[in-house]
Amino acid sequence: MAILLDDEAPIHGDVLETILSHVPLIYLVPASYVSKSWSRAITTSLQCFNKAKPWLIIHTQCTRSPYDISVRAYDPRSHVWIEISQPSIKYVSALRSSHSNLLYMLSPSKLSFSFDPMNITWHHVDAPRVWRTDPIVSHVGGSIIIAGGTCDFEDDPLAVEVYNTETRTWEMCESMPAILKDSAASTWLSIATTRDKLIVTEKFTGVTYCFDPKLKKWAGPYELRPDPRIFHSVIGFSNNRLILIGMIGDAENVTRLKIWKVDTESFECEELGEMPSELIKKLKSETFGVSSISVCLAGDYAYMSKSSELAEEIVGCEFINGGGVRWWSMKNEAAGDGNRSERVVFTCSVIGLGDLQRAMSLGNRKFALKL
Repeated sequence: MAILLDDEAPIHGDVLETILSHVPLIYLVPASYVSKSWSRAITTSLQCFNKAKPWLIIHTQCTRSPYDISVRAYDPRSHVWIEISQPSIKYVSALRSSHSNLLYMLSPSKLSFSFDPMNITWHHVDAPRVWRTDPIVSHVGGSIIIAGGTCDFEDDPLAVEVYNTETRTWEMCESMPAILKDSAASTWLSIATTRDKLIVTEKFTGVTYCFDPKLKKWAGPYELRPDPRIFHSVIGFSNNRLILIGMIGDAENVTRLKIWKVDTESFECEELGEMPSELIKKLKSETFGVSSISVCLAGDYAYMSKSSELAEEIVGCEFINGGGVRWWSMKNEAAGDGNRSERVVFTCSVIGLGDLQRAMSLGNRKFALKL
């Protein structure tokens, strides 16, 4: 394969692959169809020079009819923001996200959810039997797990139901542990999912339990408090790592923010890094301080923002092979369009060339760099 520039020598091999490493991923999709040699060069460039990295995807839903959803994404591979035009999604209720890559809408009669990297495929099923307003919702293997968050008139505030995506049926399971009775809602609990279990942590105490959807049983409690000064913590799972992010101090004066890797068998914690103090300030709300944060993880990346209001800046970190964390911050390009009549949720997924090829092949999605 070669590219000719007027009468100059052709560009090929490592030189061409290096050039391609600077091209945004959305432009590599049409280039990959030019010829087999182009496709091979792009594949080599992505494998050896500049790999695909997790996108932070921001979904903004209007809170008034027709409840349109706009989507923007940040690609750290090329350090660019991308506007994504897509078909409208049938409105069920307020759009929500869970454990980084699950989007869902839940009403008393319907549950709609999507868990593929670009949320292309949506599943629409009957709602669980128990009426819920603020449950934790997760996707583990072939199951959707919904727990807690019940309405006041329901008999069991800790009720757990599992939807089997193969049989398309709901099943009642063992209720959440009684110690979580006063915090059994997504407002107070942070969750992470492995290939075979759901991990639930109380944000303010670190009390942690695990749920196995096959056995339909809970295990625990475990304590995720590697530092007794932690007043708020969140968890996430990515690249076969359970990650704990803990804020030290109090909401009005967060002195430190640390990250630990957690062993999913013993729940012992190993410190990975600490956020620079100048970045902690970017998570502060003028009204609430740093009372809570939203976190999305995928691959070796984590994105953090204040959860009390639409964040104008987002703090990111990359887990370095061999240990350590690299930190940075960036302007939230979706914040400029935000207003009180919009709901904003975040997801994060490793988006590869194949994911974009599939999305573009549908013919109903457009991707454009935001300059």
